[in-house]
Amino acid sequence: MSSAMAWAIVCGLGIGLGLWSLVAMSPPLRRPRLADRIAPYLVDVSPAAREHVKRRTVDPLPLLGSLAGPMVFGARSLLSRMFGGPETAARRLRQSGSSMSVERLRAEQVAWAAVGAAVGIAFAVMAAAWSTLPTIIQVAAPFVGAFLGAAARDWLLNRSAKRRLARITDELPTVLEFITLSLSAGEGILDALRRIASANSGQLAGEFGRVVSRVGTGVPVATALSDLSTGLALPALSRAIDQLTAALERGTPLAAVLRAQAQDARGDAKNRLLETAGRKEVAMLIPLVFLILPLTVVIAIFPGLFVLQARF
Repeated sequence: MSSAMAWAIVCGLGIGLGLWSLVAMSPPLRRPRLADRIAPYLVDVSPAAREHVKRRTVDPLPLLGSLAGPMVFGARSLLSRMFGGPETAARRLRQSGSSMSVERLRAEQVAWAAVGAAVGIAFAVMAAAWSTLPTIIQVAAPFVGAFLGAAARDWLLNRSAKRRLARITDELPTVLEFITLSLSAGEGILDALRRIASANSGQLAGEFGRVVSRVGTGVPVATALSDLSTGLALPALSRAIDQLTAALERGTPLAAVLRAQAQDARGDAKNRLLETAGRKEVAMLIPLVFLILPLTVVIAIFPGLFVLQARF
């Protein structure tokens, strides 16, 4: 197949898809049936109504949506096996602070994979037109592009989750000390959490604000805090919440418990800072060995060489 024929096929598919979209978006020429009118009002009580409405969710491309539906569901299950199950994806979304559902995440991964496959196909077509590549590379390019697209979306989610957890870890000692001051002043734990949520704009303060909102709807304080610990899965925060819930159940003074947890969090932050400094010290050897040291040697030897050349 020549490059002109390949581009003609791609352009023809694009024009056909656009025309089909315009036709599908146009209003039907017939009157709506009785089932079409009453089905949206019976989706809560009738499985048949839900199935009837679900058939229309693929507009404005009903035919292509119906044909690609099983493929999309298969791609979602494949991505779930490759990048972790629903529990892992839900935990990453919770850690990143996103309100997106797991199904929406898988759909976005499928879309990114489709874009990557399209880029791979375009690369294979252009490479075949410009140079001679092995057939295996041309065949594998769309699959590699699809995998890289899905992996890129998963990498962005992981990076967002890690950055948010790092911010929460940095905010934890200050927040615990603030809560300790509020408790020492005579406020209750719920009032202290409400105060930290209203006085701070950090990530951890927002999480405590959600805890206060849940408690306002009738959820016990210990349960809301345990759900926060389980959702974020941050070791330092989990230890602090476990100690806090144990103190609430046993009736021990909360201020002393939170003060000890704040000191432990400060110690953990100091240890992380020392570890980071150790890693940076090793990294700084690269410019020292390959840039500063050779330049020093050149500066030390060049005057002697210049004098020797000037005399002889």
